[in-house]
Amino acid sequence: MDKNRYIAKALLFVLFAGIFFSCQKEETVSDFGNKCYKRSMGPNVYGNEIEFAYAMAIQPYVGKLTSASVEASIAGEEGTWMEHRSYHAKLDGMDTAIVVGNPSVTEGTLTTVDYIVDTCAATLRYYYKIPKEAKGQDVSFKFSAVGSNGQIVTQSMGPYHIANMDMELDVNLTAQNCYLSIADMKAYNAAQAAEHPERIDLVYFFRNGNLDTAAINHSFVAPACKKYIPQNLTLPAGVENDTKIRDVGIKDAHLARLHLKNPPEAQPGIYIDDIDLQTIDLSNMPNWAFDLIANDGMWVATEDGKYHAYIYINSANRGRAGATISMKRYTMY
Repeated sequence: MDKNRYIAKALLFVLFAGIFFSCQKEETVSDFGNKCYKRSMGPNVYGNEIEFAYAMAIQPYVGKLTSASVEASIAGEEGTWMEHRSYHAKLDGMDTAIVVGNPSVTEGTLTTVDYIVDTCAATLRYYYKIPKEAKGQDVSFKFSAVGSNGQIVTQSMGPYHIANMDMELDVNLTAQNCYLSIADMKAYNAAQAAEHPERIDLVYFFRNGNLDTAAINHSFVAPACKKYIPQNLTLPAGVENDTKIRDVGIKDAHLARLHLKNPPEAQPGIYIDDIDLQTIDLSNMPNWAFDLIANDGMWVATEDGKYHAYIYINSANRGRAGATISMKRYTMY
């Protein structure tokens, strides 16, 4: 209990230090407090998670923690959950987790963890899987902790706006699966492209050599740009969209995920949001992009103007066909 008392006092001090020192007269620190922090960054995109750290502490002479819960204003997708382990950072900065409760239970908008150990201080993480029905709306959260004395403390978080864009990660392109649909956010082979030719916006290919003074290598070309498509690549009938392209090098954090590479790379805190896709003007851009490599990217606008997208090159084979891309897409109408 001495250890619990120390932890509780330390956490309570952190929770209320801001209030305590901001007042001009001395305040009494509460016996039971809670504080929540949003850990995830960038726009909130359907399919991603919004992550929080929820800290709570009660003085040992008052009682112990019995449960913690989060209620969302819009029910999250399957995969919404709360950690049943409490996290703290060691001196080396690494997170350490200790089991303090049963695995969380989510019913509708409510996620709950019941404590199974005699503890008076914990920090639990909560992961809200953004559902499709939340796109374009705001979502809020109410965090609650219950003590054995029946007392309840709460904190509200939000509202947080959910982006309208769609996102697709790790689409594989090959010499065969080379027909890219922005509408479907998928890559197709020739037979599949022939079934819905109107939905094919880009043709991917790899070709060694130069075109005039420019290297070709990994390239993306609008089907309408026939002069740049290799002669050995016969487009299916009806594949003829004239897509506008602007190649850039934005390492969007949602798409790039450089910190997950082996070895990990520094990931800039850059995020493409709805407004970027809404306002990008590609009307004077060409319909081709040559010599793209890993970490390059492209702004894309479909011929009918229905979609604006940003395509990121996650990887590209050296000296041969094959690449992996990820994209964010905004529906303009």
